[in-house]
Amino acid sequence: MDVKNIDNNLIVTGLRDFHLKHIFDCGQCFRFNEVSENTYFGIAKGKALLISQSEDAITLYDTCEDDWNNIWFDYFDLSRDYGKIKSRLSEDKIMEEAISYGSGIRILNQDLWEAVISFIISASNNIPRIKGIIERFCENFGKRIEYMGNTYYSFPDANTTASLSTDDLAVIRAGFRDKYILDAAKKFKNGELSDTHIHSLSTYDAKQVLMSINGVGNKVSDCILLFGLGRVDSFPVDVWIKRIMEYCYFDSEQSIETICSFAKDKFGDMGGFAQQYLFFYARENKIGTK
Repeated sequence: MDVKNIDNNLIVTGLRDFHLKHIFDCGQCFRFNEVSENTYFGIAKGKALLISQSEDAITLYDTCEDDWNNIWFDYFDLSRDYGKIKSRLSEDKIMEEAISYGSGIRILNQDLWEAVISFIISASNNIPRIKGIIERFCENFGKRIEYMGNTYYSFPDANTTASLSTDDLAVIRAGFRDKYILDAAKKFKNGELSDTHIHSLSTYDAKQVLMSINGVGNKVSDCILLFGLGRVDSFPVDVWIKRIMEYCYFDSEQSIETICSFAKDKFGDMGGFAQQYLFFYARENKIGTK
């Protein structure tokens, strides 16, 4: 991998197992959107980013090397060898087929707090509406970010969110999720929950702590574990995953508990990677949409 700064843009070449569409369209984050072919814009870690890809090279516009080293390298999980992961998972023929559709997926290292609120908002929701709620949340309560001559907004922190009321949150149109957002914020603000403590826990114990937040059940907590804590042994099961697992491995309807147990036995510590490949495969082939 080689990084060069050309006219205030970073050009990174020699990337492997990396595809922007696969990364941003596999349901793991909600603030990046495709603005033109192979070009995405979004906000993470308090920074705005326009990024494009051509074969094994990406361009990060108006970005300095410090931000690459301190934010984006880790955010895109570039220290992990996805070739080895895909090789192991591909021993299963179904996973080999799924991986062929999303071979450039990488699991993003997102902020825990943002993942908590994003996946609370995701409950019983679809991706376009989730994105809309989150953008209204940021525009109304986040901090200003200036980037390439435009103004954007960061994800509101827990202290700011805890100071709000359900009346304040009405503007984001999150519905019944308002009270869950506020419960999470108050627990983070008063120290009942903390980023450092949750990161120090085992996956099982972290899941129990996350489920102390009102509105956080099995599926949402598993999403937070995977996308906010980097617990790649977590295998979130939503409607898409339930149907794709039934279609690929059971050929009949199964309980979520059965699917979770099967996934744990089959994929073990790579469950999170398997889940993402299967999710993207299901979307690309419209499995479970009928």
